[in-house]
Amino acid sequence: MTTKPRVILTCAVTGGNQFNRRHPNFPITTAQIAEAAIEAQDAGATAVHLHVRNPDTGEDSRDPALFAALTSRVHSLGLRAILNLTCGGGASYIPDSGNDGIPGAGTDVGSVEDRTRHIRENLPEVCSLDVTTQNQMDGTTEVIYLHSQRTLRGMARVFRELGVKPEIEVFAPGDVLFANQMIAEGLFQAPPFFQMVLGTKWGLPCDTETILYLKRLLPTNALWAAFGLGPMQMPMVAQSVILGGHARVGLEDNLYLERGIFASNGQLVRRAVRIIEDLGAVVATPDEARAILQLAPHETQRTVKGA
Repeated sequence: MTTKPRVILTCAVTGGNQFNRRHPNFPITTAQIAEAAIEAQDAGATAVHLHVRNPDTGEDSRDPALFAALTSRVHSLGLRAILNLTCGGGASYIPDSGNDGIPGAGTDVGSVEDRTRHIRENLPEVCSLDVTTQNQMDGTTEVIYLHSQRTLRGMARVFRELGVKPEIEVFAPGDVLFANQMIAEGLFQAPPFFQMVLGTKWGLPCDTETILYLKRLLPTNALWAAFGLGPMQMPMVAQSVILGGHARVGLEDNLYLERGIFASNGQLVRRAVRIIEDLGAVVATPDEARAILQLAPHETQRTVKGA
């Protein structure tokens, strides 16, 4: 009997970008984000990818105290899914309106130590590493998402030292090539896990040809996933699974179940589960995914990391 492919389904619960404030249940506080993570887990998510937000304003935050509170809360609520904390904060350069060489209001570019502090303190199983520098938009704000080669190497060394597996997020073909160089330098433990970010403004097109091209650039032992933004979220779940990859959904990337109808994380996960199963695959359990990613078993994680 043929074994069905196991698909790691990540739910990106809240993100850090601006969002439609009319959404009635968008998770902002650590309590809301933790509850949404458990909702995603109970709906079938293999892993949860978590940001934190300022509880008073709803804006993105990288406050280590908020990450500590969130990590503690999800564990207290019985998290079994793989915990994936963002490490994307502290890389936003917003030029002064009259001079690109002067950082303007809202710029937040941190050191390696500063940007990885919450990873060192909370020791998630996985964390994101955005191997890119790119022009982006956050709502109507123009942002340069800034990562030097030195910073990326430095962050990767920290993750390797801590035994936290990076989810290598790529936004352009050159990002894959540089990640491959980091792999050759021994900065990532096997197997590397790539996440293709499709559909950002000025980023990668959200289509099949893009996935096929990036896939050809990956190392032969690489694991990969691809996700699309907005209305392309579910089509890219299907396309990624068909091409042998893993998948991601969640309110970070898409607020709607259908046009004009706001979604919850649980609803998005359940729809993705159905798509995956209809295509003849199976959503991996968290422990199956740990084996695929070569992570320590869950109970070992909890014992070693004190979760």
